[in-house]
Amino acid sequence: MIRVLILIFLFTCKSLCSQNFQGVVTYKTNRKIDFNADDSKMNADMQKQIQEMLKKQFQREYSLSFTNSESVYKEVQNLETPKSSGGMTIIMAGSGISDVLYKNIKEKRYANKRDMMGKLFLIKDDLEKLDWKLEDEMKKIGAYQCYKATAKRMRRIQNTLSTMKSEEEKGEPKEEEVTITAWYTPEIPISNGPGNYGGLPGLILEVNDGEENILCSKIVLNPKKEIEIKEPTKGKIIKEQEFERIMEKKIREMESHMSRRGGGDGIRIRIGG
Repeated sequence: MIRVLILIFLFTCKSLCSQNFQGVVTYKTNRKIDFNADDSKMNADMQKQIQEMLKKQFQREYSLSFTNSESVYKEVQNLETPKSSGGMTIIMAGSGISDVLYKNIKEKRYANKRDMMGKLFLIKDDLEKLDWKLEDEMKKIGAYQCYKATAKRMRRIQNTLSTMKSEEEKGEPKEEEVTITAWYTPEIPISNGPGNYGGLPGLILEVNDGEENILCSKIVLNPKKEIEIKEPTKGKIIKEQEFERIMEKKIREMESHMSRRGGGDGIRIRIGG
């Protein structure tokens, strides 16, 4: 079944190469929040408040504008959520409203414009190639028949949800193996998807990495107004690993600065990107 599917996809892609196949997909994100505070100052009501703040912070909306070989992925709506309340400060290290992710499927590369505390970076690197396993399981997402695919990936972890009173015991970054589960549709024969995901015989409409779930909520195919894909050009050009090191350093500097300002009795929640 899967082999037949791939052959159909390849044949369809070949016939579409001469066409200006394009569209806009809207995705909504949700993140699993496991927050357990080992802190005598935090009662049940405070923990519940933090859970709700975090939940809303990760309910975001993104758009993927794509053509046959290029795409731009960016946030289109950021649900307003206070990041500081009652002595609590949430330090976000994720994507921002001004960030733009450009992908060139044909050239197997991407350019990601990121704003890190007011400084622009332009991350240029090769697209990640996941070793997808195509499954026979299927389900409908909206009007589209989707098929399941899974892949393994190493993920960097480091106390992403924790209360911190001081700079003690931050520890070195660690890695864990996670399973990526994606649902793609051959009915839209574009090897693309939200974020850096792609490489499947059809557009990815849903993907889950065990913590974050990204689900398609709307699709507009071949709109009357032609889609123009622009690659971001502003920002200091660096590689992905270098940007991660800079981000980690900046976050630690922020935590240290807050402690020196006398915020040691407050509660700071670090959210990893």
